Amino acid sequence: MSRKALIAANWKMYKTPAEAKAFVDAFLPMVAGHTRDEIALFPSPVLLPTVIPACKGSNVAVGAQNIHFAEEGAYTGETSVGQLMAVGGTHTLIGHSERRQYFAETDEIVNKKLHTALKHGIVPIVCIGEVLAEREAGMTAGVLKKQIIGAFAGITPAAAKPIVIAYEPVWAIGTGKTATPEIAVDAHRIIRAEVAKLLGADVAAAMRILYGGSVKPDNANALIGEVEIDGALVGGASLKPDSLAAIVKY
Repeated sequence: MSRKALIAANWKMYKTPAEAKAFVDAFLPMVAGHTRDEIALFPSPVLLPTVIPACKGSNVAVGAQNIHFAEEGAYTGETSVGQLMAVGGTHTLIGHSERRQYFAETDEIVNKKLHTALKHGIVPIVCIGEVLAEREAGMTAGVLKKQIIGAFAGITPAAAKPIVIAYEPVWAIGTGKTATPEIAVDAHRIIRAEVAKLLGADVAAAMRILYGGSVKPDNANALIGEVEIDGALVGGASLKPDSLAAIVKY
């Protein structure tokens, strides 16, 4: 089955509104007319009102780095799915490794956020992956299966169609280390097989699984060129327009 690749740019906690606008103004002409892949930017919440209008009418979508599972309420510092939709956001990251590491997000929380995103038609990119100690202990498959089972609890095959998974080998994020295409493909196969067990072979075959671990212009083609890899979740290399455009054009 042919799956359209998605290049997702996670800006993390970088850029001012002026810097974000300058990025979009430079980036859009570089990828104008590019239809082979989907492209989505994930800026900080305060940048959404700047980035979304700047991308309007283009081939670039915009989403949030995080949402809360509650539709509204006394959750200081959080962003609701309704607020994201009101400013025109269409996607969200869920369960990024940094959210798990620094903000104690569990598989249960990821699951609740996933249900909320799907309920409101927001495209969720669910992030999973193992840390270095888990990989060295031979626990990669077990960790990935546990995270998928937890994240997808109560999700029906019909509801699951918009879901995107991002495999983040946490040991390869910001370290300069990158999983070889072979390592990434092995992990993606484990993930797809687990999705097939939970939701059926058809859903698994159609679900996009992105690779997210130090993707750069010089390794994007080798990674995304693999049949099992359906795009990339890009961190540091997404902060410069020419760098992200080069990855888009892998």
